[in-house]
Amino acid sequence: MAIAQQSIAERTAEPPGFDAAHVALRVVTYAILIIGAVVMVLPFTWMISTACKPNAELAISPIRFFPESPQCVTNVQALYEQSPDFNRYLVNTAIVTIGRTLGQLVICSLAAYGFARFQFPGRSVLFALSLGLLIVPFQAILIPNFVVISSLGLRNSFAGLILPGIFSAFALFLLRQAFLQIPIELEESAEIDGANPLQILWSITLPLSVPALAAFAVITVQAAWNDFLFPLVVANSPPTRVVTIGIALLQGQRDTPYNLIMMGSFIATVPMLILFVLLQRYFIEGVSQTGLRR
Repeated sequence: MAIAQQSIAERTAEPPGFDAAHVALRVVTYAILIIGAVVMVLPFTWMISTACKPNAELAISPIRFFPESPQCVTNVQALYEQSPDFNRYLVNTAIVTIGRTLGQLVICSLAAYGFARFQFPGRSVLFALSLGLLIVPFQAILIPNFVVISSLGLRNSFAGLILPGIFSAFALFLLRQAFLQIPIELEESAEIDGANPLQILWSITLPLSVPALAAFAVITVQAAWNDFLFPLVVANSPPTRVVTIGIALLQGQRDTPYNLIMMGSFIATVPMLILFVLLQRYFIEGVSQTGLRR
């Protein structure tokens, strides 16, 4: 009898290393992550669903999440019938995005390298003032920017859209923190071999900062691609109109085609999704590493 009870106790005993509290914590953690993922994906799913709905299903009560008669291709054709220059708007947005990204890469990488490696009077004060731009609302400098662009004759031009966006305090901070992670001995060795600071930056510092550059690219491209207020004020003529304004113009005075607006938003979102999927590993690594050293 005692042997049988001992055998039953051995079979029902917890396996070695089993920690119920640890397992419960992991279950709760994964549950929270799953709920968060659903909450984040739900609006995007709703956008796709609405983009494929016919006009008759837009005002149905109760609201149906999925369309009964999806007509995605028909809505795409209707979008281009109502906004025939939609592809032009996408190209304009790509031009502005590429111009701002390359401009910030050049300006901010040079400035970040100077703040990270060179000692000069007032370095800390200048860096603090640059970071102070992060707390200034964009609306506070919108009118001064408009006045400057108008005085330079850059209204309704790509230059007026690109030039004010070629510097970013956040990109400066991100790249400076990434450059500080690189051992200075590598750059000193290159300097001994006769390399100048620009050669060191191009050949050593930037190649070793790929994760930070990927994070910089994702954040900068996404901000430039989704910009609405500044292009609306500075360059709202059809030749320079960006896609966010083109989507907003789909709204009419008496009728708002929400399915066409959602279809245009989906088409405009696809390039950003592809970019993030391609760079997400570097993006996460870059963001996690930029705060390790002051």
